[in-house]
Amino acid sequence: MASCPIALTIAGSDSSAGAGLQADLKTFQHFGVFGLTAVTCVVAETPHQVRSIHPVPPAVLQDQILLLLDRYPVAAIKTGMLFSKPHVVAVSEILARYPDIPLVVDPVMIASTGDPLLEKDAIAAYRDRLLPRASLITPNLDEASVLCRESLQSEEDIERGARMLSETFGTDVLLKGGHLPGTECADFLLAQGSGSWFRSPRLETAAGHGTGCTLSAAVTAGFAQGMDAAEAVARAKRFLDQTLSEALEFGQIAMLNQGTTFPKA
Repeated sequence: MASCPIALTIAGSDSSAGAGLQADLKTFQHFGVFGLTAVTCVVAETPHQVRSIHPVPPAVLQDQILLLLDRYPVAAIKTGMLFSKPHVVAVSEILARYPDIPLVVDPVMIASTGDPLLEKDAIAAYRDRLLPRASLITPNLDEASVLCRESLQSEEDIERGARMLSETFGTDVLLKGGHLPGTECADFLLAQGSGSWFRSPRLETAAGHGTGCTLSAAVTAGFAQGMDAAEAVARAKRFLDQTLSEALEFGQIAMLNQGTTFPKA
């Protein structure tokens, strides 16, 4: 019987399927990794609106994670939207028992629509409990600014911020610079003390919803397959760039949400 690595995503459910658990599972499948899920929240959203967030009770979240880690040989874990301090604490308590499983933490705080996805009192729990457990964290510019407690507004700030986060939490850092102005999207990886830039042309696309989830899931798939951070991030970036450049169907779906119609094939 064929077998493949197993990865667990602990995140929210996106009803539009562009982000969250749905994006993670699609990405795992692409790379030949079997995906398990622990649901933190059910989110009613599209790429243009977060209508409502329905948190799963933390005890139920813990039950999902404990059952999966007890029954499956999980090779890598990622966290996405955790929403509240009790959820962060619940996840951290369990993952502390599994220090040998690589952990990617995507500290989801704000949706692409600008809607908050994390309660403010959860940030301290991230800093104290979850980030020090991570193998790699993948904040965007705004999230990194919150975690660094200072504004990051340039590529020089990104490098400095990545080193600050790495020193503070003892983890590798992929700091995403897509929110900077310019014709390029520049992300900075600090892994094992060595820094690398990943640059790609900025694309005008309606399919940008969930790119952070997809990128962190692709890195998690690499960890599940035995890659180190540099290998996993390089492959994940190539995948994301290709996905965005070819994402006609997803762009059409996003535009359909705005009322645009397309002829039938």
